[in-house]
Formats: sequence, C-alpha cells, structure tokens
Amino acid sequence: MVHHIVMWKFKPEIKEEEKPQLKAAMKEHLNSLVGKVPGLLTMEFVDEPLASGTHDIALVSTLEKAEDIEVYAQHPAHVAVADTYVRPFVTERACLDY
Repeated sequence: MVHHIVMWKFKPEIKEEEKPQLKAAMKEHLNSLVGKVPGLLTMEFVDEPLASGTHDIALVSTLEKAEDIEVYAQHPAHVAVADTYVRPFVTERACLDY
C-alpha cells in the first residue's frame, strides 16, 4: 500500500467567498474517483487545515502499489476532475508519495 499526498494553495485572485464552494466541488469530484481508477483505494480531501499549515487544501490518497500512482495520474477520470475542479484554481502544488 502507498500513500499519495498532494497540497495546494489557492491562486491569489480567488476570493475568500468563492473558496467554500470550490472546496466542496473539489471534494465531491475527487472522492468520486474511488471505484473508477484502478488501484485507488481511498481519498481524503482536507479542506479545513489548521492555521499552522502552509497550504490551503490537501488530498490524501491510498493506492494498492507504487505503480498505481502513474495509472491514477493518467486516468481520464482523474485528468477530467483535475482539469475542471482543481488546476484552474490552485498554485504551489506539493506532493509526497510513500
């Protein structure tokens, strides 16, 4: 089993009042990938980090094996969700796989 953790900051131009709706859409659509992407076991979307954190939102995923990270990254369902609900609104992506 491997863990795939990704963190982002919202782009500076995203208004505070927009963030709750964006977070809800990200959470819904990222969580919907479980069962669609082979090897993807769990997703946890972190939308309320502690003030001590350095990023606004995070995704903690569990996959069966290391090779599944590449499958997930290229899967059409993941690409569609990322291109529609995540990438247009975020910057400063950080990733840790273990």
